Amino acid sequence: MMMEEETTIMAAISTLRPSQLSDLSYSIFSLSFHHRRRLCHLLSSPCLFFLTLHRLHTLSLPQKTLLIARHLLFSLHHLTRHFEPPPLRLPNPSTAINQRDLDAVLLLLFLCEAYQDNPQALERPHDEWRQVLTSICSNTTLKITGITGIFDGAALIPYIEMVTRCKRLVGIMGCGRKEGKEVAASPAAVVALPAVEVRGGGIECVMCKEEMREGRDVCKFPCQHLFHWMCILPWVKKRNTCPCCRFQLPSDDIFGEIQRLWGILVKASGKSVDDEWT
Repeated sequence: MMMEEETTIMAAISTLRPSQLSDLSYSIFSLSFHHRRRLCHLLSSPCLFFLTLHRLHTLSLPQKTLLIARHLLFSLHHLTRHFEPPPLRLPNPSTAINQRDLDAVLLLLFLCEAYQDNPQALERPHDEWRQVLTSICSNTTLKITGITGIFDGAALIPYIEMVTRCKRLVGIMGCGRKEGKEVAASPAAVVALPAVEVRGGGIECVMCKEEMREGRDVCKFPCQHLFHWMCILPWVKKRNTCPCCRFQLPSDDIFGEIQRLWGILVKASGKSVDDEWT
């Protein structure tokens, strides 16, 4: 039985055009293959495995949660790439994961998965964990086939399940964005906002309540609302929302960005954002 988060993602993906679905499927196939290959390399190297396991033991619970949150954010960027307008599809430094962190989060998630499927498997001494996990990994066959539809993609379904697990883990740890908390817009997203020339009169800047003069360059949000540059810049340094409609610009705040991207999927699925995020 699918979790509610999984049905939300599937409903959103079902709205994509065939070409977009094909592109997304191939992207996830490549990423999943890379991660599976890296996990196998990690398990096959005793030195790398125990160094990574030792690092996980030294991390605090909030640090582990942040690691999972960054992986979740990276994954959500892949899932939402066809749902955002072009100016918002920007490289985000906060989504970058170095090899050391990738090894740690892949092992951490695999440990969680192994414990969920068989809690007794990890009751053995730590020096036996590599053999135990290697056996579990070898018995978990990831069949990659051509994706011709939503429900027959062997790479797509596990990826969605992984995103769901990460989202739930972050939520359980209590590290989700608090309701009403404001975050600043990403500087990269602000720089990408276009300057457009005002044509015709009668357009008022909601920030200063003054009419925008014809021929003057103003800032245009992806939601099509216009503002004086000098009015909107102080605003986006504190908030990533449009003053008119609450449309959200990307943010460098990890948890705020997770919520923004999740909201994009929820909106595409036709559900209510307020009912989805807990």
